[in-house]
Amino acid sequence: MTATQSPPPTPAPTPQPESAAGAAKPHVAPGPPPGHVHPLIVSLPYSIHERADKATADPQLQFFVTRATYYKDQTRKKVFAEVYGERYDQMRELAGNIKQHTLDYLDHYLGEWIDNAEANGVKVHYARDSAEANSICLEIAKANNCKLCVKAKSMVTEETHLLPELEAMGCETVETDLGEFILQIDHDAPSHIVTPMIHKDRVASAKALTAALGVPYNDEPEVIARVARDHLRGKYRKADLGISGGNFLVANTGSVVICTNEGNGRFCTSAPRIHVAFVGIEKVIPGPEHLSVMLKMLARSSTGQPLTVYTHTMTGPKRAHEHDGPEEMHVILIDNGRTEILRKETREMLRCIRCGACLNACPVYRKIGGHAYGAVYSGPIGALITPLFKGLANYKDLPQASSLCGACYEACPVKINIPKYLIQLRTDMVGGKITGLPDRIFYRVWAASLKHSLTYRLGGWAQTTFFRLQAKLSGTLAKGEKYSARGWLKDAPGPVKGWTSQRDMPTPPAASFRNWWDKEHVRSVNPKAAEALKASGAGEAKPAARQH
Repeated sequence: MTATQSPPPTPAPTPQPESAAGAAKPHVAPGPPPGHVHPLIVSLPYSIHERADKATADPQLQFFVTRATYYKDQTRKKVFAEVYGERYDQMRELAGNIKQHTLDYLDHYLGEWIDNAEANGVKVHYARDSAEANSICLEIAKANNCKLCVKAKSMVTEETHLLPELEAMGCETVETDLGEFILQIDHDAPSHIVTPMIHKDRVASAKALTAALGVPYNDEPEVIARVARDHLRGKYRKADLGISGGNFLVANTGSVVICTNEGNGRFCTSAPRIHVAFVGIEKVIPGPEHLSVMLKMLARSSTGQPLTVYTHTMTGPKRAHEHDGPEEMHVILIDNGRTEILRKETREMLRCIRCGACLNACPVYRKIGGHAYGAVYSGPIGALITPLFKGLANYKDLPQASSLCGACYEACPVKINIPKYLIQLRTDMVGGKITGLPDRIFYRVWAASLKHSLTYRLGGWAQTTFFRLQAKLSGTLAKGEKYSARGWLKDAPGPVKGWTSQRDMPTPPAASFRNWWDKEHVRSVNPKAAEALKASGAGEAKPAARQH
């Protein structure tokens, strides 16, 4: 949860009127507002433009997201520099190689994990897609007559949209991660892999608690945490079903590793009699010696910590001599499009350990937030895997939602070359004619113009002339030295209109670098050639053509 400077507290809610018997009426939490649409449920094909425009016009969202992501990104850089120094890239290489090796032999390691997990008493299930995963969980809940579920943070269950289905069958389901709990009672959805309510502040949190629980308004972070804790403790005591994700599956021990910072993960997996873990098939690693590397990279990349506060390893249900733990432990291994990405050309993408570092480093994510991506996974990694999970034609804008600056690649602890794959997806869009015809024509003409000196120069002249004319007409053309004086376009037409919706665009100077090079550099390096050039009359008007 992001704590920020807040306006003065709003007045506490009016006390509930008492009934004739003198007892206060129980508080009833309001439902979603009329016309409410879940942020992660969108119509396909999805267009990013409406949400992106709305996000960039929201200064509060800009402040919350930019401040939190910048702080996390800087903290990540600082702690890795302090701990590993020049060896940081070697650690990334090691972590990436561990994941890549496991993915290359996924059938072997997944089989090993299943054998060891079942030997430990775990009931293992395999789900091909979201519907099958949810169906398995619902059958487990029905078979055990589960009425109250406490749920730890899990991006996979967001992916399958499990919670509404559990509640529809009559099993009350409560998110127990503080950020996820606030989002649930506020009828919202996560916008960041690690920090789900990065787009909200403590004012929004306090208002949500007041509306849902009927408590007096108080936006102090300690009070917000205490109110949520008091409410959730009662749920833990009564829950008969606990649901979690899983950060890693350790093949040679059959263990599930769950990393949290609030302790709710342990309550969810230890207090209820039934525990169900939703885990993607790509989360397996060979052994504990590899786990130590991954844990160090995960925590530091996510939050700058040496380790998460709670690193919980579960190896089966509780034994006869143990006092806590579930009576039954189920693990649902989920494919849901992962085997499609497992092909050699895209396998590297499945290295992702969901640390969120690429989101924190990405300038595009900082500007538009997570909900603009229209899917569970946002940011650079979401721009990669969402089109592959859901279909490139359904999410054709996401590969374009990147400046290709490479910040995500530098931040990734397992060295996924995200810019490379974004370019590949863009190529696939053109090859599959997913990109619109006007765009394909425009870029083909542009590419052709760059291949020949004459068309390159002609295009440069046309761009300079048109942009400077626009700046002159709008009164923003600067006067001065011809090689440096520029103008500014506040509202450019055509393909660059989107750029100027958020920033001014500089025009080219009146004379280009090539003009300067032909006139000044040749004169200084070869005076005789410069004199001959001048005598021929070509020095001013016809710069010598150069090979590209």
